[in-house]
Amino acid sequence: MLNSITDGLLCCLMGKTTNAVGPLDSVESSNGYSFMEVKPGRILRVRHSMPNRPAPEEPEETQPGGPERGTVHCKRKITVYRNGQLVIENLGDAVRSEILHCQNSSGEPNSTVELELSDLASQAPAQGPAGTPGCGTREAAAAPGKRRKRKPKKVVNIDCKKQITSCKGTHSDVVLFFIHGVGGSLDIWKEQLDFFTKLGYEVVAPALAGRGCSSAPQIAAAYTFYALAEDMRAVFKRYAKKRNILIGHSYGVSFCTFLAHEYPDLVHKVIMINGGGPTALEPSLCSIFNMPTCVLHCLSPCLAWSFLKAGFARQGAKEKQLLKEGNAFNVSSFVLRAMMSGQYWPEGDEVYHAELAVPVLLVHGMHDKFVPVEEDQRMAEKKLIAFLKVIDEGSHMVMMECPETVNTLLHEFVLWEPE
Repeated sequence: MLNSITDGLLCCLMGKTTNAVGPLDSVESSNGYSFMEVKPGRILRVRHSMPNRPAPEEPEETQPGGPERGTVHCKRKITVYRNGQLVIENLGDAVRSEILHCQNSSGEPNSTVELELSDLASQAPAQGPAGTPGCGTREAAAAPGKRRKRKPKKVVNIDCKKQITSCKGTHSDVVLFFIHGVGGSLDIWKEQLDFFTKLGYEVVAPALAGRGCSSAPQIAAAYTFYALAEDMRAVFKRYAKKRNILIGHSYGVSFCTFLAHEYPDLVHKVIMINGGGPTALEPSLCSIFNMPTCVLHCLSPCLAWSFLKAGFARQGAKEKQLLKEGNAFNVSSFVLRAMMSGQYWPEGDEVYHAELAVPVLLVHGMHDKFVPVEEDQRMAEKKLIAFLKVIDEGSHMVMMECPETVNTLLHEFVLWEPE
């Protein structure tokens, strides 16, 4: 604590920036870590594991005249009114719901996840129960008579067909991308990366700029949402194959949504862990991260303690060690301030999220103090196919607190496909 205060005072008096995280000397290592130059002088640390596989399995042929298995028809009409009201009408096949039984090592009953598919029936919106997650018709059911008299501000029509198939570890065209948020580095995915690598999946986990030994430019513009999103686009284009599954945590969920929107034919499924609601990003004007860099440097021990209290359901020795191993605050104060202030993404509103036809699994830690469960419920309502799972014993860093439960849920969703 005393060293941090001293360093902060020297920073203020001498006008120097604090030490930034920089790239390692070696370009590659034997444990799957490498460095990728996304732009000249902008280098990201990436863990890329591609296990040895047998010959790829032959895909099953569809019987002539029969329905295509795993085909989802996305036909939606999204209407935005001038008062901000959003009406989503889903047209297509009948309503379906399924149950995935995800047994963890302890066999606890809370490892069962209910999969609620959106209302695809071509029936009047008022016929469905109001507020049902995934149906996307709550606003339409409120006042069907008034909707005909008002003039919409914007109408978006979507009509596409996607084939969702299960992803086996022996398939050479499947890649799992893991994107972390502000409070962490690629190391927060250690348990998930090891789990899926052992199962035979190809996994890719980049570290955002300024985090986890990636380069840390000393300009705030390098940490805006758009700059980081372009980094993730470069990583995705470098490693993407035919079927790609995006897994994001917190701020990383926004980058997953961005990539799914930009590459709808390549993104197979999306997993959102404590990502929040479908709202446009905008940094808070009244935030501790608006303070000068030297002040944040002095407060870094307090910020780490606050993150431990809010990010974990328990604050024991195990959680403190996980926080240290996950490098949640192994970052300069300048990078932390710039990244928090750069979360500006006005395009990522409810309409933007509602346009996505990719299946989504939402995982939420019940004790999360950063993201209320109501936000993830709202996200589930806007998605065409959205499955929400709440883990009672988890918090914001649920993938580190409950790795076995999270790994089981993720794997079940990877193997899931519509009938």
